Amino acid sequence: MDKLKKYKEKRNFKKTNEPLGKITKTHKKLVFVVQHHLARKDHYDLRLEWKGTLISFAVPKGPSYNTNEKRLAIHVEDHPLSYRHFEGVIPKKEYGGGTVMIWDEGYWEPLENFTNDFTNGSIKFVLHGKRLKGRWMLVHFKEDNWLLIKEKDNEYMYKNIGEYDTSIKTGRTMKEIENGIKFKKNSKKYGIVEGITITNPTKKIYSNVTKMDIVNYYKKVSQRMISYIEKRIVSVIRAPEGIKGEIFFKKHLENSNRGIGKIRIANEKGNREDYYYFKDIVGLISEVQMNSFEFHVWGSRINALNTPDCLVFDLDPDENLSLEKVREGVKDLKSVLDELNLTSFLKTSGGKGYHVVIPTKKLKTWKNFREFAKNIADFMEAKWPEKYTSNIRKENRKEKIFIDWIRNTKGATSVAPYSLRLRKKLRVSMPIRWSELDKINPDEITMEMALKRLKRKDPWENFYDVN
Repeated sequence: MDKLKKYKEKRNFKKTNEPLGKITKTHKKLVFVVQHHLARKDHYDLRLEWKGTLISFAVPKGPSYNTNEKRLAIHVEDHPLSYRHFEGVIPKKEYGGGTVMIWDEGYWEPLENFTNDFTNGSIKFVLHGKRLKGRWMLVHFKEDNWLLIKEKDNEYMYKNIGEYDTSIKTGRTMKEIENGIKFKKNSKKYGIVEGITITNPTKKIYSNVTKMDIVNYYKKVSQRMISYIEKRIVSVIRAPEGIKGEIFFKKHLENSNRGIGKIRIANEKGNREDYYYFKDIVGLISEVQMNSFEFHVWGSRINALNTPDCLVFDLDPDENLSLEKVREGVKDLKSVLDELNLTSFLKTSGGKGYHVVIPTKKLKTWKNFREFAKNIADFMEAKWPEKYTSNIRKENRKEKIFIDWIRNTKGATSVAPYSLRLRKKLRVSMPIRWSELDKINPDEITMEMALKRLKRKDPWENFYDVN
């Protein structure tokens, strides 16, 4: 039996952009999505992955964190798994005509005596979403009608769900999604950078810094930044509602955009997952448009994934350690690298410490890369045991600096040069000269300062010509 038969019969795929889809292999972690659907009647769609499709419920009033509220949930036709990525407009005369927003997403876990066919009884489950978390229950009471109820636990929402009016994926409002085509015709209002339409450009991300301010920042630094990030697998930190809203880490490809490439890699368990990289500046701006404002990259490029070429040490101090001691640590590390005839480069972290970066292709493999980095950290710990530790545990870091060598492992990432840091302060991880170490604090460089520094000679000018 084709579980997607009803789904396909109701739609004309020559007119709607909804995915045709197919029954696919179930993920080890069951995914879920909640889509806000402004059709003939405004409602939310809860979709839970099960046996290759998304079991779907239309929830007229949406989920509620109030454990005393019972929300009607109408069981509708199964949707393909690919539907969880759909955000856009269904033509008015088509089935479900209206605007669809990805309101929440994540994975879910069934609990207790879960019925395999979703036909009767009650279903207890845990949601691990960005907005919906904790224990929930679906209770069947007649025909296709169920009740969605929040169970009592320690998870609760600070806002009523109606106050979350933007896409968890793109940061767009329903109106912006509906008017998506018009954006391209109205560059004064919405802004177009590198051919990418920037939605919600006046949204405040940090203090008075708008989304368009950040887009323009990345456009200006991209000429220098791109050589360090292009064709490297990227992970990002997204903030659809700004620094004071929900912030989350993303490393897997969701939707392909211009300038973005896909690469499939097997994880430790042998399962293949989709990662992504930037082909060029357009890819970077595309991702900023999706409300990604902080960028982390692999130490190898996609054409040589198993041949790392960028070694990074993060000097992470105990929070009570003075800046003078942190700078002393950076100098000690440089002295060790100098003795090994390795040219190193310096940048601010945008946080508490500094990053020392060494471009090199001499180590050939990730095993060698990791061992070399660990040996450096172990050596510093042995030579100056009162000052440094190679152990990540915070209790070992008291009045010491952790020489973070662990980033030099396949699959690990480090923050990219020129990337913003989404901390309490919006700062830049900025390349600086060694002579500036005693003059510039780790969290000193703002966007404005970074842009002014672009007029100076590049402190990392010969980065790929050494070692």
